[in-house]
Amino acid sequence: MAVTGIVFLLFLVAHAFGNLKVFYGRADYNTYAAWLRTMGSPAIPHRLALTILEIVLVLCVLLHIGSAVELALRARRARPIGYAGGRPKQSYASRTMRVGAILVVLFVIYHLLDLTFRVANPKGIAGDPYDNVVADFSNPFVTIFYVVCLIVIGLHIRHGVWSALQTLGRSNARRERSINIFAIAFSVVLIAAFLAVPFGVVIGVVH
Repeated sequence: MAVTGIVFLLFLVAHAFGNLKVFYGRADYNTYAAWLRTMGSPAIPHRLALTILEIVLVLCVLLHIGSAVELALRARRARPIGYAGGRPKQSYASRTMRVGAILVVLFVIYHLLDLTFRVANPKGIAGDPYDNVVADFSNPFVTIFYVVCLIVIGLHIRHGVWSALQTLGRSNARRERSINIFAIAFSVVLIAAFLAVPFGVVIGVVH
């Protein structure tokens, strides 16, 4: 679960950097979007690199969900009787991890239908991702939905980074506070990068 989570984080970091190209203008952003489909060309066929990346991400999603289910079942078998004094105190992100994961999955599905397949996009024009983004976040309901989902994803990332570092043996009593600060800072910066795009459209910087 930690390894697949790290794959997602690396993808999200790259995705956030790519999204910020929107602030360079229509031509640069559309050129970047077109480049995603021609990565490695002409050495490899058109869109092959992107297809491989998509397959890896789908496999990671399945492994991540499967690991979550397996860990939940292991925890239940390990403690068939509840805690005598109630469950130990957990962070808000930890308590809402499963519900948040469901919202993340629904958000990803909508995001693909919106900006990849364009069937849920107000403009939905192939080859013009810049205008599709502007049309999207010109709708306040879509913007609010994205903001809420990204905040939930931020909570998921914060808890995931902290858990992954523990799983990989990077955490101990001495490092726990610094790792927690790093997890919070990482998730805040990453989600702020994603939120910059809808906010850029809202305030008119991207138009």
